[in-house]
Amino acid sequence: MAKSAARQNRIKIQTVAFVSLGCPKNLVDSERMLGLLAQDGLVVTADAEQADSIVINTCGFLEASKTESMREIRNAVRLKREGRCQRVVVAGCLVQRHKTKLLAEEPGIDRLVGVFDREHIVQAVRGEANSKQEHGHFLGKYHDLSKSGTSNLPVFENDKGRLRLTPRHYAYLRMSEGCNQGCSFCTIPSIRGPMRSKPMEQILAEAKELAADGAVELNLIGQDTTSYGQDIGYAAGLGGLLKMLDRELPDVAWLRLMYAYPSCFTDDMIRAIADCERVVKYIDMPLQHINDEILTRMRRRVTRRQIETLLEKLRRWVPDISIRTTFIAGSPGETEKQHEQLLQFVKDFGFDMMGMFPFSPEPGTAMGRMADQITDETKKQRVEELMLAQQEVAFAKAREKIGQTIEVLIDRPAGRDAEDGFVARGRHQAPEIDSVTFVTGPDLHPGQLVDVKITDYQAYDLVAQIPVRQSRALKVVKA
Repeated sequence: MAKSAARQNRIKIQTVAFVSLGCPKNLVDSERMLGLLAQDGLVVTADAEQADSIVINTCGFLEASKTESMREIRNAVRLKREGRCQRVVVAGCLVQRHKTKLLAEEPGIDRLVGVFDREHIVQAVRGEANSKQEHGHFLGKYHDLSKSGTSNLPVFENDKGRLRLTPRHYAYLRMSEGCNQGCSFCTIPSIRGPMRSKPMEQILAEAKELAADGAVELNLIGQDTTSYGQDIGYAAGLGGLLKMLDRELPDVAWLRLMYAYPSCFTDDMIRAIADCERVVKYIDMPLQHINDEILTRMRRRVTRRQIETLLEKLRRWVPDISIRTTFIAGSPGETEKQHEQLLQFVKDFGFDMMGMFPFSPEPGTAMGRMADQITDETKKQRVEELMLAQQEVAFAKAREKIGQTIEVLIDRPAGRDAEDGFVARGRHQAPEIDSVTFVTGPDLHPGQLVDVKITDYQAYDLVAQIPVRQSRALKVVKA
């Protein structure tokens, strides 16, 4: 009888719509779940109103991301109540962080799937019972990091077999999961667990799979990429991994390092970035602040002097490097003087790219419990001042590039017609988060690497042309 009911459920659920929210790490989870769903025969559709089931892979990092996730969840539940879909499945970080609260806020959810239980997504969508199911709604082992510790976490889950949401010519390659840094403002360890490095052979296998699928740019991601290998006794660390990937991936043109942590940077890592041909001279390194007192309060394990020494060394050893960072404005107790120190630092150093976040007092974090919280109005003002300072830096750097020839990766058409040109990115521009380069020229296609001449800039973005006789396509991704 149970088998008959299961078969009946499998016939009913034929199509699934998927909403992926949050960071690239979450995107990789979404792509893996989509791969499993497609492998099981489900048809993935972009139209939620025509789907039998809707999956929302949530982000729960900040209060703002929770609000966005809840909006998508409520939209899906509304469609279910109107009879337009049969099941609503919620997955990801918000589930891991607030699983007991989610059903109280939205009882129309049919199944919850935590970040460690994504391999059960087919059962969740199909509505099939599972021997590990808990409380009628939670599927999988459902690790509770706040109570049971981390000894039963997987060493690392396999990210192969993904149905990718990025264009074919670039992809995200996850090299680690979780974080051991313990920053006082961050919820990641309570959601994703401790640092777990993916074995090198597994990273290489996944990289080759992505390259075979057409990716010419791989963006290396993890909560803390500079700590790679420390938990598995791999002494060569990130530098060794970069050298191996540079050597073993002939079909990949760009390897980009994201989410580096300043306190863990070694000279060997800098040399690897400088020496490896495929490793683009770009680094994403969130610094969060520059004042020593605030860095200590944030538990960043680094001082202003150490940060400045590292940044100076990066620019000296890798002269053409582009450095991206993020800062937090208005953390508890931040004085006007400390804010001014950060503002001046932004003006003086001249980051190539910079992101700014107002401090968010997240439940369960040490800084979220501090008494001397800054008002939202003050935080907003400080964010605006910092972004205006960075704007001047960014516009000046864009002007300096006029007349230069750079290599870009063609991403997509800028409009409906070829005459509208294409959106592309230089080596100094990471996908989704940085500025872009608008390119015009003949015979351009997504996935091409071409040399272009910068002719102008529009705000943060560059404008370029490709000379007819000087175009060179290193690789073309065919649709």
